[in-house]
Amino acid sequence: MIEFKQVSKVYGTKQALRDVSFTIQPGEIFGLIGHNGAGKSTAIKSLVSIINPTRGEIWVDGEKLDQNRLEIKKKIGYVPDSPDMFLRLSATEYWNLMASAYELSDEEMTQRLTYLLDLFDMKENQYGIISSFSHGMRQKTFIIGAILSNPDIWILDEPMTGLDPQAAFDLKEMMKEHAAKGKIVLFSTHALEVAQQICNHIAILKKGEILYDGTIEDLQAENENQSLESIYLKMAGREAQSATGGVE
Repeated sequence: MIEFKQVSKVYGTKQALRDVSFTIQPGEIFGLIGHNGAGKSTAIKSLVSIINPTRGEIWVDGEKLDQNRLEIKKKIGYVPDSPDMFLRLSATEYWNLMASAYELSDEEMTQRLTYLLDLFDMKENQYGIISSFSHGMRQKTFIIGAILSNPDIWILDEPMTGLDPQAAFDLKEMMKEHAAKGKIVLFSTHALEVAQQICNHIAILKKGEILYDGTIEDLQAENENQSLESIYLKMAGREAQSATGGVE
């Protein structure tokens, strides 16, 4: 279980998160939805210990994050919002680094990596330097690194960006399978259709505050079964305008 309790983050005069609270249960695919700058990545980076909240508490499986960082990190696989890290390494060097960090045995590493290379069609590029990869290939590289050890908690920040349709489909299926085993998937997305397809639970953020926390079914029931897109635009964006952009 993951719990955010009144979490706030302030950068100078900017309030990136304001008293954010939500709970993610085992077996859930939890979607963080919001515009750019809504606070999605700030919440995720707080959970993976890249940044520290200004106020509030984060708990994972009954343990307070700021008191048990190393133990909790071992439970988490993380894909950042920008795949522009470790660019001088080859993909294989990066995966070996991840295997070492998560203390995978050689047998576990070989078995798991073989499966993921086939799934994401990365066999021919496994020895390539990450800086030479396209955005989509970098994204695949870091997705493989994040789930190589099959950690209990997958935290994926805009994971579909740049993926080809087959890779995006395969990742969504893996997310469903992971949650079905009683594990947790937390991901942020701009793609409302993806959220509607796979999420058990969503939180809609706007300017660092939660506008909604619950299931898509309950949200639609409260809004006369409108589409998630229409509901979201009313809550967090603008009303849909005509194709010509005119406003009556």
